[in-house]
Amino acid sequence: MKVLIINGPNLNLLGKREPEIYGSETFEDYFKQLQSNYPSVDLHYFQSNIEGELISKIQEVGFSFDAIILNAAAYTHTSIGIGDAVKAISTPVIEVHISNTFSRESFRHQSYISPNAKGVIIGFGMKSYELALQSVL
Repeated sequence: MKVLIINGPNLNLLGKREPEIYGSETFEDYFKQLQSNYPSVDLHYFQSNIEGELISKIQEVGFSFDAIILNAAAYTHTSIGIGDAVKAISTPVIEVHISNTFSRESFRHQSYISPNAKGVIIGFGMKSYELALQSVL
């Protein structure tokens, strides 16, 4: 099974950025642990702060991978383009968020991805990614 985790803007700062919300672990360290825990999964990772790069990556793997786990971060609430990319592909997408977006600012309550995602996992910290992975296994 081939699964791609895609992280959007500012998630490259995990471990440094607002540890009270996002924790103190880097995503790279977490990803290595996830790969170790699921050796039978061909697990890939991509991060970009650029909206168009995220859309291009979704389109690139959206017909050949078994699943995409997508944390579009702030683009979740602003990018019709990312929402359209998710709608256009055949690979199922699981939307994830580290924090509980509904306990934060009201603009974070809207997602352009959710209507076309297979499912949404919100608020379980980094564990959100593993829950998403388990859902596609």
